[in-house]
Amino acid sequence: MAMNAGEVALHTVGERVAGANRARTDGVTIPDSKVFSSAAAALDGLLFDGMTIAAGGFGLCGLPELLIAAIRDAGTLDITFASNNGGLDDFGLGLLIGNRQVKKMISSYIGNNAEFMRQYLSGEIEVEFVPQGTLAERMRAGGAGIPAFYTPTGVGTEIAEGKPHAEFGGRACILEHAITADLSIVKAWRADPEGNLLFRRTARNFNPLAASCGRICIAEVEEIVSAGEIDADQVHLPGIFVQRIVTGLHEKPIERLTLRESD
Repeated sequence: MAMNAGEVALHTVGERVAGANRARTDGVTIPDSKVFSSAAAALDGLLFDGMTIAAGGFGLCGLPELLIAAIRDAGTLDITFASNNGGLDDFGLGLLIGNRQVKKMISSYIGNNAEFMRQYLSGEIEVEFVPQGTLAERMRAGGAGIPAFYTPTGVGTEIAEGKPHAEFGGRACILEHAITADLSIVKAWRADPEGNLLFRRTARNFNPLAASCGRICIAEVEEIVSAGEIDADQVHLPGIFVQRIVTGLHEKPIERLTLRESD
């Protein structure tokens, strides 16, 4: 059974007041309850200038929009983001890029973001272009504790410049390093209080991979259900990867609206 916003808030306050004993993850204090009342509350104590954040999403699909807006409001600077793309000028990571809070993007695609393109061409923002499959694997490797791996993708292109090469089975490969982040922010459809996540179709995209490679992961979800309501065989990302959960109202805009012509 899903909790409404009021129940979530009461559950959160009750757990946080009662939770005198707290766990710690790499020096970050984690409350007994994973559920927080707002994106700002979930980010409390985690943001600092110069940090690296891994963000889920593909275009505007599966984007942790509430957490991105809260980071904008916090004013954190010189952030390095590992994410597939930079959103739009007025939505997603584009809000942070336009606000000059992002120092570097590790991405596959600039996307439909004119300001991102302008900053890149003028040298105001650093961009490390990464093939999409390589970006996914670098995040996965970071979550799995694999420091680096070889791949044939990018051999013979600018992607390969300055990287170690090796040959496997007669095929040239380049060395790629794993991505590990200070913080991961992801978007899911459902969560239970333990942080087990269920994603909605293509909105899963980079989210499980981004979640795994962060030292701390915050999951922004559409609804929180009771423990046990998500069948174990349906869990897309186990709660061991998720330290904090927040829910709220989502705008979920459509990047390119395509309609069938009328008959």
